[in-house]
Amino acid sequence: MTGNRFVPEVLVEQACAATGLDDFGDGSSWREGLNLLCEGLVADARLNALGVEIAAMDITRALTNRLQVIAWRTQHPALAEAPVERPIFIVGQPRTGTTILFDLLAQDPALRPPLTWEVDNPLPVPQPETYDTDPRIAQTQAALEMSEQIVPGLLTHHPMGALVGQECVRITAGEFCSMIFPTQYRLPEYYRWLLYDADHRPAYRYHRKFLQHLQSGVDGQWLLKSPAHLWQLDALVAEYPDALIVQTHRDPLNVISSVSALIHHLRRMASDESTIPDCAAQSCEQIVVGLEHAMACRDSGTLAEHQVVDVQFADFMRDPFTTIRSLYDRLGRELEPVAEERMRDFLAAHPGDHGGSRYRWQDTGLDAAEVRDRVSGYQRRYGVPDETLR
Repeated sequence: MTGNRFVPEVLVEQACAATGLDDFGDGSSWREGLNLLCEGLVADARLNALGVEIAAMDITRALTNRLQVIAWRTQHPALAEAPVERPIFIVGQPRTGTTILFDLLAQDPALRPPLTWEVDNPLPVPQPETYDTDPRIAQTQAALEMSEQIVPGLLTHHPMGALVGQECVRITAGEFCSMIFPTQYRLPEYYRWLLYDADHRPAYRYHRKFLQHLQSGVDGQWLLKSPAHLWQLDALVAEYPDALIVQTHRDPLNVISSVSALIHHLRRMASDESTIPDCAAQSCEQIVVGLEHAMACRDSGTLAEHQVVDVQFADFMRDPFTTIRSLYDRLGRELEPVAEERMRDFLAAHPGDHGGSRYRWQDTGLDAAEVRDRVSGYQRRYGVPDETLR
């Protein structure tokens, strides 16, 4: 029965019937990713009954949002010419402070993060006068809280909220070329396609269309975030040549054990057969490939030196506001008093627990010496110290 729920053409027809629309935009590159995703959900994901429903809903939402975004764009052709100027992208390995840095910078009134509620429900276009009261906010928050009831502790592992900035992988899901899918589900063939074979340029073109859509209602300088950008900095800069990149750095071994525990926790909502070693094997491959790709991209000159700011995780955790002031200086921005006050209030309300005992290296099943050797070049290049393994 699982296979019957993941027939690509049936899902496409259902999305078209639900919206009354049938235009998915120029090109058909998204269909390759959709086909591979559906194949993986049937063959490899080990979904339970709830997982089948969740995965089907994820695909339907991505298709529906794409149809609606393209329809609005067709009705408002001027959107295609709207600039997306000097977007700031926070990249880096997962679990390296990217989320808290993103959340703190999002307190700056001069910056515009895409919020979860508007990414998940982009039509009608958000409006300034109802941006904090739109009924979609409550709907989105209720869905997130339901996830916490299904898998207790989920929001502790990875805090989420309707009014919190959303990662770009939720946007590129509409191209079906997104790391969000193999994070939530066991998809070994799909994630290797993403790493080695997929053309990510259409995903970034769709990403721009989505930002143009949202900013037609509420504009501002975009503040964006996803560790997945680390794997595709060349495609990112090809689409956004004036982008500003903030790359966070941390010992990859503790990153691997931390993100493996997170992925395992996320997958438990859709599968009864997830294991941390399985998640760790994927995380290790992704992180090693991502770090190597990013270094090669920076060495090639694709990114100008002034476009990239490096942030050490240890420095940021020890003294966040010294790091933020230095970051603003490098970005050519001034940290206004109102922005700093809002950041301090946010940090006081969200102190975090620095991971606690939620992950341990010994659970990964990986050889620490072997992995250390594979990432040693990265650590030497950016002066990233070894951490004590948890």
